[in-house]
Amino acid sequence: MSRIGKKIIVIPRGVKVAVNGDSVLVEGSKGKLSLAIPFGIFVENKDEKVFVTRKSDIKQDRSNHGTIRARLVNMMTGVSDGHKKKLEIQGIGFRAQVQGQKITLNLGFSHPVEFVVPENIAVKAVTPTELEFDSIDNVILGNTVATIRKIKPPEPYKGKGIRYSGEIVKRKQGKSVTK
Repeated sequence: MSRIGKKIIVIPRGVKVAVNGDSVLVEGSKGKLSLAIPFGIFVENKDEKVFVTRKSDIKQDRSNHGTIRARLVNMMTGVSDGHKKKLEIQGIGFRAQVQGQKITLNLGFSHPVEFVVPENIAVKAVTPTELEFDSIDNVILGNTVATIRKIKPPEPYKGKGIRYSGEIVKRKQGKSVTK
């Protein structure tokens, strides 16, 4: 039995969960999210608690069991509190500007890079080198932030690039140190 999948989910105050056969709708003060439930996984809503069970012990059902439970918890957190992620830009002359849903990144390339953020994600530039993202959907938020980071990931010699807030980049020695 999955350790994560068998945990009972207590529904937070102000959140409504509706199970409709093979889909779950979670509604809260910040919005609505829905999730399609794969075959072999069962979701029940009883007495302000959600139970996730599986049909059999085949590998795919075991994998889906914990994943669906974690996704449901993230959805409930998202519609009640929201999810936030931060990016830091490090490097001389590296900066970002936000204009509506468009981010213009100056990252040392010969041209500025423009990135259009999906509509359900709010973005703001705290400083020219820090971006803050806010959304109710953790999956879309994580994919968007990872895509932006992939434009210029931090390099190991000087540490220049885009990194998550609080990320530690393992640094390497340059070859001039060995002489």
